Amino acid sequence: MTAETAAICAVAVLLIPLAFAGLALMNAGFVRSRGAAHVLLTTLAAAAIAALAYVVCGYSFQAFPGRPAFAFFLGDKQWDWIGADAWFLRGLDFDGSPLGLAACSGMFAAAWTALIPIGAAAERWRWSAAATVAAVIGGWIYPVFGHWVWGGGWLAQLGANYGAGSGFIDGGAGAIQVTGGLAALSIAWITGPRRGKYSPEGVPVAFPGHNAIFVLFGGLLALAGWLGLNSAAAILDYNVPPPRLALIAINTVLCAGSALLSSALITRARFSKPDASLSANGWTGGLVASSAAAAFLAPAGAIIVGLAAGALAPYSIEWLEVHFGIDDPGGAISVHAVCGLWGLLAAGMFGRFPGGASGQWIAQVAGIATLLGCVFPLTYLICWALNVIVPFRLPIDGERQGADLHELGANAYPELVSHLEDFTQR
Repeated sequence: MTAETAAICAVAVLLIPLAFAGLALMNAGFVRSRGAAHVLLTTLAAAAIAALAYVVCGYSFQAFPGRPAFAFFLGDKQWDWIGADAWFLRGLDFDGSPLGLAACSGMFAAAWTALIPIGAAAERWRWSAAATVAAVIGGWIYPVFGHWVWGGGWLAQLGANYGAGSGFIDGGAGAIQVTGGLAALSIAWITGPRRGKYSPEGVPVAFPGHNAIFVLFGGLLALAGWLGLNSAAAILDYNVPPPRLALIAINTVLCAGSALLSSALITRARFSKPDASLSANGWTGGLVASSAAAAFLAPAGAIIVGLAAGALAPYSIEWLEVHFGIDDPGGAISVHAVCGLWGLLAAGMFGRFPGGASGQWIAQVAGIATLLGCVFPLTYLICWALNVIVPFRLPIDGERQGADLHELGANAYPELVSHLEDFTQR
C-alpha cells in the first residue's frame, strides 16, 4: 500500500464513527421521550466496551491474512477457522502499516456491530445488559465471523479452494450489519415486547417516536459513516485502487436514495402520505445493502439494490410486529439483518468482480447460510445464557417510569415533567 493510499484509507476509517452518531440519534428519536437519554448513553457504553473487548482479545480472534491462525484440512485444502494473533494488539506496526489501519477499522466495526441491537430492545432493557452483550459481540461474535470473511478464513477461501467466484464478498453488510441485526433479533425475542405494545387480542399498538428530526438528521449523518466504511473495506480487504472510491460514493448514495424513494412511495400508497420514520428506515436499509459490494456494482445495479431494500424495510417491520409479535422500536432487525442479507445476495447477482470468475452466487449463498445457520443460533444461545446471569429486562416499575428516570435518575427532558410545585407556587 502506497503512502497516498494509506492516507486516503485513514481518512475513510476515521469517518466510520459518524455512523455511530447517526444511528444513536435515530434510535433516540424512535423511542418515547422518557427513554431518549438511556438510548444515547447505552450507545456510548456499547461502543466503548465493544472497542475495549476487541483490543483485548477480539483482534486476536479476527486477525488478518498472513497472520497466525488455526486451520483444518479437508481433503488437500487448508481452511482457516479462527485467528491466533497476540492479545492487546501486540506486535502491530502503527507507523504506516496496513495492519494498523485494519486493526482500527476492525475496532470500529466491532463497536458498530454492538450498538445495532440497542434500537431493537430500547425502552425495556437494562444498561448493564447492553454493556455485557457489547463485550461479547466485540470480543467474540463479530471477530469470529470477521475472520471468516476478512481474516483469510474459510468463507474468503471459497474462491481459491472451491472455485466459488472470488470467495465470499462482503464490505460490511454481513460481518457488521447482519451480525448486529441477528443479535438484535435474539435480544428482542428474549426481552419480549414493551408493556402495552399489544392489546389483549394481540393487536399491536402504535408507540410513536418522540422526535422525527433526530431520526431524519441521524440518517444524513450516518451517510458519512457509511461512505467511510464502504471505502475503507474496499481498500483494506479487496485492494481496490483509490480512484474507484468515486464509484463507491456514487453507489452508496444511489442505494440510499433509491431506497428512501421506494419506502416513501410505498408508505404514501398505503397511508395516503409518506411516513417519515419508515422512509428513514428505508434510507438506512439502502445504506446497509450498499455495504455488501459498493465497489463492484454498476450504478444501475445499485439503484435496483436500493429500490428493493427500501421496499423490504417497511414491509419487514410490519411483518415482524404483526405476525411474530416482535417489538423493534428502531426497526433494527429489518434494516440491518433483512436488508443486509438482501445486499449480500444482490452482490452475487449484480456484482462485477475482478477476473470474472463464475460461481460468485454460491459463495454469497454460503455466507448467508452461515449467518442464519451458525451465527444466529450461537448469538441467541449466548444472549439467552447472559439473560440468566444478567437479566435483560427492566422491572415493571422501571418501564412505567421510563428507562431515563429508573436507570439514570433523570429524564432527558425534565422541563416536560410536571411537578407538584408547578401548580402550588405562585
